Amino acid sequence: MSIAENIAWVRERIAAAARRVGRADNITLVGVSKTFPVECIREAYAAGLRVFGENRVQEFAGKVDALRDLRDVEWHLIGHLQTNKVAKAVELFDAVDSVDSVRMAEKLNASAESAGKKLSVLIEINVGGEAAKTGVAATAEELDQVLRGAPRWGHLKICGLMAVPPYTEDPECSRPYFRQLRQIRDSIAARALPMVGTDVLSMGMSHDFEVAIEEGATCVRVGTAIFGQRTRP
Repeated sequence: MSIAENIAWVRERIAAAARRVGRADNITLVGVSKTFPVECIREAYAAGLRVFGENRVQEFAGKVDALRDLRDVEWHLIGHLQTNKVAKAVELFDAVDSVDSVRMAEKLNASAESAGKKLSVLIEINVGGEAAKTGVAATAEELDQVLRGAPRWGHLKICGLMAVPPYTEDPECSRPYFRQLRQIRDSIAARALPMVGTDVLSMGMSHDFEVAIEEGATCVRVGTAIFGQRTRP
């Protein structure tokens, strides 16, 4: 199947998952284009995709000049951001979906201020408590430190939460983690904290996005199901 056919099939599955739980089909599809060449991104763009996710600042920096003619596109950094690449990330991306600490938020805010822009961000939650993964621990104390800092970061727009559950072949095994993230989001929303948005719940990838939608995802990050298998991580 072509990339255009894959996108159409993924959108059908998104719509079906939303119908199963009585939701409107207003879920954002992020095409995870990491490791894929410019030609694949252009093919996806021609098929109507407008939001793309990249994992590495340096890799996207090598693509961006060949993509500047594309209009109405959002470029999201969805991978872990190293502090020494913050300024470049702010320059290149419209959104950083992986804020995992107060320190990272402060650095992003300072760089966004210097660049004269407002940067959309998501707080990444380590729902599985995995030592090998980044993300704010799903505990009241650590998460509260980030939430309380929000009013200080005038150049960040906190839009919601993101998570990558522990990987499992069975999508149903991801359901408890998706539900946990939704519950964390709901508890934050109930507090009506200043400068903390909760509209976005980014969770679900190629193998489990339908379950994520059933549990409340407003944004799914799909790479393999659109672009095919990667030849490198």
